[in-house]
Amino acid sequence: MSSGDEELAKDLGPLAALTIGVGTMIGAGIFVLPGAAITQAGWFAVISFVLGGAIALLTALSASELGTAMPKSGGAYYYVNRGLGPLFGSIAGWANWLGLAFASAFYMVGFGQYIANIVGVTGGIDLGFVVVTWVKLVALAGAALFVTVNYIGAKETGRLQNVIVIVLVAILAVFTTVGALRADPANLPAGTGLTPMLTTTGLIFVSYLGFVQITSVAEEIQEPGKNLPRAVIGSVLLVTVVYALVLIVMAAAVEQGFIAGLAPNEIAVVEVGRLVLGPIGAVALLIGGLLATASSANASILASSRINFAMGRDRIVTPELNEIHPRFGTPYRAIGITGALILVFIAVAPIETLASMGSVLHLVIYGLLNIALIVFRESNVEDYDPSYEVPLYPITPIVGTLVSFALIAFIAPVVIALSAVLVVGAVLWYLLYARSRTTRQGVLSEYILSRADRMPDTAVSAAASVQPDGGQYRVMVPLANPENETDLISLASAVAKGRGGTVDAVHIVTVPDQTALQYAADHLEEHEEDYHAVLDAAKADAETFGVDIETHTIVSHRGVGEIFDAARTHDADMVVMGWGPSGGSRAESGIDEITGDVPCDFLVLKDRGFDPDRVLVPTAGGPDSELSAAVANHLRAEFGSEVTLLHVAEDRESGEAFLAEWADEHGLGDAELRIETGDVEAAIEAAARDATTVIFGATERGLLRRLVSGSLVMDIVDDVDCSVLLAERARKRSLRERLFGLGKEQE
Repeated sequence: MSSGDEELAKDLGPLAALTIGVGTMIGAGIFVLPGAAITQAGWFAVISFVLGGAIALLTALSASELGTAMPKSGGAYYYVNRGLGPLFGSIAGWANWLGLAFASAFYMVGFGQYIANIVGVTGGIDLGFVVVTWVKLVALAGAALFVTVNYIGAKETGRLQNVIVIVLVAILAVFTTVGALRADPANLPAGTGLTPMLTTTGLIFVSYLGFVQITSVAEEIQEPGKNLPRAVIGSVLLVTVVYALVLIVMAAAVEQGFIAGLAPNEIAVVEVGRLVLGPIGAVALLIGGLLATASSANASILASSRINFAMGRDRIVTPELNEIHPRFGTPYRAIGITGALILVFIAVAPIETLASMGSVLHLVIYGLLNIALIVFRESNVEDYDPSYEVPLYPITPIVGTLVSFALIAFIAPVVIALSAVLVVGAVLWYLLYARSRTTRQGVLSEYILSRADRMPDTAVSAAASVQPDGGQYRVMVPLANPENETDLISLASAVAKGRGGTVDAVHIVTVPDQTALQYAADHLEEHEEDYHAVLDAAKADAETFGVDIETHTIVSHRGVGEIFDAARTHDADMVVMGWGPSGGSRAESGIDEITGDVPCDFLVLKDRGFDPDRVLVPTAGGPDSELSAAVANHLRAEFGSEVTLLHVAEDRESGEAFLAEWADEHGLGDAELRIETGDVEAAIEAAARDATTVIFGATERGLLRRLVSGSLVMDIVDDVDCSVLLAERARKRSLRERLFGLGKEQE
């Protein structure tokens, strides 16, 4: 992947990225919680909001480094799972998912308060065994509405979100400016002490959720090494200043005791606004609060489905949660389950508990994220190369970890207990379910186990005891052309069936560099009218082989280059792909050859009507011919293929000895053995006349030598009439080896 190509794909400027961060935080928290905060902590509530911003800032610094190093969807969950491993990834994933659900429930109860205030209703409905307040009823109805909106996939919500952010900032700016003119320091209520202040900080921390979401669009930000940290850090600083000013005005613009004396159905920021700005101001703040709570809830529901996607991709939860609705194109199961949780939380918990649960679960995530940064730094991960580095390392992430976890201690004991139950549940979920299904090992356990002789026995034992031990063999099939879908899926299914594995069909929809990826994902039908048809056909074809199949659609600015990232993301053991229309294969993607290792085994099919009846395997004993033999065995087991092994030797006697031994070692002792002497290319072409498929081990010649002088494999491909399958093993090679090869050419 060249840096030039990547530049074209970046269409989010620094202001747009900053708006994403501000938009995720300027929301319900500042319109719902200030009254409770001032009542609990007095004027120390201002310090609570500033302290919350400072804690968020420490994590923002770490998230900025991780975002420039690994611009992946999944945000904080991805970083924790990759750095600390799937056990902690399970904790982070469940905490993020449920934390967003609790936050959404909190936002919707705030929404209910604003609606009830506007309509002027109090009390509720007496059901005999419980009284359901009008606030809760409105919250339940609103939550059902927004879950439905996400379920059916309403379009163009991004622009609406930007408009809402501008309106909210304008309302708060007017409120603080006019309120400052009548503020009197003598009105400030007395501070209630350090402990109430810290307790209040835990309550209001829900107001700072979401800044990490900027990292999920890092690939689309112009100059991400510079603009991503500015957006993440700048959004936290800007929001903290806004919150502090609002709290100061609220506390100083009215007489002492005014806020504490408000009725339960009265909203503090609205009542203060009524005094400061008059009736018009009160109406503006009511509208602002309504917009804030609604947009925050909608954004949280949307974000939760993305967490489900990331967890399903890693098989922490079942990938079936990610099934896309055939009509609406949304992950309807994930959204439905999240919606049900939100409705339950609204019904059973008071608003302060909802806010605190959202806060404490995200504090857990932020603490783990800071630890993950330290792990990446200290483990010297080869591909960890951030454009931005946190200042004062390692002090910054260490302090970020400590203060995140320490603040939890000042939250209500019942909330801590519930959160602890959820964390223990996430651990048990991993041990009893996810461990036997997920495959990716974290950097931390890799580091410990690779240095087992130098590490304490307890550390080695702990790392070994929780490392993933499951996950089926996965054969990924990138699909673009419906014409060769059946042949690729048939080949992949044969291999997956022979390994007791799963087929992962991935449809890569390529869009122009000028098109934002998020827009393209929301408007797939504009780029490919029947984009899901090829995956539907793949699922039907794979099922005829009796193998499990998963399907995914990836929107990308790249074609072949995206296959490598998808293979790594999906933890593929093998990729089965078609030969490009220009005749180039994976090996001809020059920049990828130079900059990266082959992430897994590759089979590249030059499809001339795939027929596995008579399979020819030329071999000179190279490492990739071992993969050729394995594939031949799978084809023979599934299709009853007749396998012929070909070796071109200097003399027949030594050639026969070599090939017989090689065949026995690779489980092909009963295959037909064919020995030829003379020109290698002519011998292979002659043998291929009797074959329906030829399987080559990929050349070991380097990129520069191959481009200058060509390759034997590449020459033969165009000279034979049958299908050709190029097999290449996963391997790590130095830059010199990628450029100039391993010396002697082996095929």
